[in-house]
Amino acid sequence: MSDFVVSARKYRPSTFKDVVGQSAIVNTLKNAIANNHLAQSFLFCGQRGVGKTTCARILAKTINCQNLTADIEACNECDSCKSFNDGRSFNIHELDAASSNSVDDIRALIEQVRFAPQAGKYKVYIIDEVHMLSASAFNAFLKTLEEPPPHAIFILATTEKHKIIPTILSRCQIFDFKRIQIKDIAGHLSYIAGQEQITAEPEALHILAEKSDGAMRDALSMFDRMVSFAGKELTYKKVIENLNILDYDYYFKVTQAILNTDVYTALLIFNEILANGFDGHLFINGLGEHFRNLLVAKNPATTSLLEKGGALNEKYIAQASTYTEALLFKGLAIISRCDISYKMAVNQRLLVEITLVKLTNLLIAPETQTAPPVKKTEIPVVEKAPATPPPAYKLTPAAAPKVAEPKSTPITGSDRPENLPKQASKPNFTSFTKIINENPATNQPAEKQEAGEPEKSEPLPENLLAEGWSNYAQSIKEKKISIYSILINAVPKVLADKPSTFEVVVESNYHQQAIETEKATILDFLREKLDVKKLNMVINVSKTETQKKPYTSQEKYAHMKSKNPEVEKLVDQLGLGLDM
Repeated sequence: MSDFVVSARKYRPSTFKDVVGQSAIVNTLKNAIANNHLAQSFLFCGQRGVGKTTCARILAKTINCQNLTADIEACNECDSCKSFNDGRSFNIHELDAASSNSVDDIRALIEQVRFAPQAGKYKVYIIDEVHMLSASAFNAFLKTLEEPPPHAIFILATTEKHKIIPTILSRCQIFDFKRIQIKDIAGHLSYIAGQEQITAEPEALHILAEKSDGAMRDALSMFDRMVSFAGKELTYKKVIENLNILDYDYYFKVTQAILNTDVYTALLIFNEILANGFDGHLFINGLGEHFRNLLVAKNPATTSLLEKGGALNEKYIAQASTYTEALLFKGLAIISRCDISYKMAVNQRLLVEITLVKLTNLLIAPETQTAPPVKKTEIPVVEKAPATPPPAYKLTPAAAPKVAEPKSTPITGSDRPENLPKQASKPNFTSFTKIINENPATNQPAEKQEAGEPEKSEPLPENLLAEGWSNYAQSIKEKKISIYSILINAVPKVLADKPSTFEVVVESNYHQQAIETEKATILDFLREKLDVKKLNMVINVSKTETQKKPYTSQEKYAHMKSKNPEVEKLVDQLGLGLDM
């Protein structure tokens, strides 16, 4: 029985042309070798299994090759290449920083760097998982990394670049390895299957490439596992059975049931999935990915984002044509909420079933139905009859909060027309609006103003102004009680010389400043309620003279005499002898 070698080692690339999915980095390294522009230290970064250590070994082998090919590849025939392939080259040293991460290990490495190679041009030191070095080991390595001997080249490899100190990063030429594309991994697996004389379905290899998450080593490990399970016939059914993967057909059936608004079929499919041992959270995540794939399949420009096989891509495109983008957006939102709530749900199966019910009702829910377009109809132009001017002031009592009625002074003199209703408990705003638009002298509608004639401003009624003022005070009572108390004690009064301006007299400068902060809001409120465009407010402090209080004894005695003349007689009778 021959020794079995895993595919990750057996088919490990030995030249640059064999490296899969890293063409940009490979071309850069080959050009650097061709132009003799090699850096003294490299840092290869990337996730596991993308070819960091492989490229480091190929680079070390190529720069020491004695007979480079025309396309800058190692010949694999010279003594240096043969010794490298047999694992007996003295010019390549590998250090695993995960186990050798102390200062002593780095010092031993530095001692070796001083010696020139016996054969070949360079001595290459590959330090894998370099982020595992201790802080003191990094510091001990700094000087040698910055100024190594001409014959020494360092290649550092890591999966966690953020853990490397900046002083190390600044001394290295950094290469970021990307995740290998699914199609590249599937193509490489197909090549290996052909070399091993294994019949593999393209869908099966595509599933392996998809589950490897961009890591070639993981894909090769799963490939060996599948071959051990299925033998020489690698089928899609056997792969999903062994990897415990939900078949795509389940998601296509569920989405078709959703499109048909068949909630019972969707529930039965989900029950079958649970009976096969799959988790409900796995199903929800897969359904969300399926909706995402349908969404990207709607547009030919994004079809490449599917990363599925050729036949499977056509199947996604066909089903995506039966869905609208709005339906897919809403479906993704429902699935996302279920995914977030799954772990916290007590009855997780019920949560998934409710989600399926919501999805199947997307097409019949009223909120998802699009209203028919409204046809624009032309409105016939009707000649307007001469109308009276719009009301100058209007206050809608229904819009204002219910408050205690303020005391208002009745309208007297020329401001009270003959047909004005008698003073009631609450002003009749509709009647007043009609009255103020009529000529007070003749009780007839005012004549229409001629073009260019300035608009005549009517005096602002104080009773309506007081009403609006009180309404605003009541509206801020809950939020601004201090300003409410100031407003409720202040009475607005219309200025005689300026009908569109009213004055508010307050007791102190503090009250004046408080109302000033609310001035803009008060004016906006009153303009809206009174339907007045031009309205202004003046805030003044009361000018009542403060009496001078008596301080000295003489002032106090004089004050008492002014209040009561009998005080002087009492002083004389008692002989108090006050010093006047």
